[in-house]
Amino acid sequence: MAFSESGEARDPPRCVPRNVTALYDGLGLITDGDYDALKAHGVGLAWLNQGALLARRRKTTMILSWAAGLACLAILAAALWLYAPDKPRGTLERAYPGDYRIVDGVRLRLRDTGPRYAPAVILLHGFGASLETWEPWAQALSGRYRVIRFDLPGFGLSGSDPTGDYTDARAMRILADLMDQLGVAHASLIGNSLGGRIAWSFAALHPERMTRLVLVSPDGFASPGFAYDKAPHTPLMMRLLPYVAPRALLKANLAAAYGHPGALSEATVTRYRDLMLAPGVRSAILARMGQVILRDPAPTLARIQTPTLLLWGEKDGMIPISNAADYLRDLPHATLARLPGLGHVPFEEDPATSLVPVARFLADEAP
Repeated sequence: MAFSESGEARDPPRCVPRNVTALYDGLGLITDGDYDALKAHGVGLAWLNQGALLARRRKTTMILSWAAGLACLAILAAALWLYAPDKPRGTLERAYPGDYRIVDGVRLRLRDTGPRYAPAVILLHGFGASLETWEPWAQALSGRYRVIRFDLPGFGLSGSDPTGDYTDARAMRILADLMDQLGVAHASLIGNSLGGRIAWSFAALHPERMTRLVLVSPDGFASPGFAYDKAPHTPLMMRLLPYVAPRALLKANLAAAYGHPGALSEATVTRYRDLMLAPGVRSAILARMGQVILRDPAPTLARIQTPTLLLWGEKDGMIPISNAADYLRDLPHATLARLPGLGHVPFEEDPATSLVPVARFLADEAP
């Protein structure tokens, strides 16, 4: 069907050569001479324009199809490049040694050093970390104290919790039962970030088991824009965690926890990534994120009678030192030691400097 210049539909005249259709199907390449030739055969401009429009549409469709195909290939290539399977547990256990105990059905990896009957100090790491994060402090403290550190369930080589429960209440039960197994009646707790929140929660729940409490940039108070008693939302990108572990992204996140990012070593990045690739860890991290519901910590903190040291890096970009004011307001027996130039993990960034106020506090000296 063709159209006249007036827009009336009509069949193309029989005198139009067979290759004319190919001509105006030719992706808009009809010249003025072509138009004149076709007009001489009685072909209307409206019909010619209709053919050119259809041709352009076919070209656009073809281009979009190719673009979609290339995009799919790019996504597939990126997925294959980013995909990171779990590492064999045996390989990781040889590279990162420790002792193992079954506590409440969870196979915990721990290290227990120092004199067995010395005052006990228990170290609780933060989100995504492992017991190795404490090693410089642990070695320094082990001459005077019994130092116990372990991978929280779902991190490091402790593996996932078979109950699927990663709440703070579950962590506190495991901590209490681990102390029972090790014959530790009471201890000083040192916790960082997530581990700090577990430590102060434990101190409020079990005051009889506490000696001293050290909170290193503890988690607990809601950040601006977040609300208490609200179900968590897991970002879409985080849901890819069980399948990917790009080193560059991990390194950038770790560097943000340092006051001086240049202090972050490649060996530290390798350790974090290796232990993130331990079997079950990434799925456990996602499960934990989906179970965290922050409660207003003020009533719980107010019950803590244990002497408490707040240790905070002044360049902490994860939980800013301004949060210390909230803890000082609500904790009855707390003092603050500031660490100029250091970030969220001062025990990694500058172990010697950051340990000084902690050692004095544990020895019952002014920090």
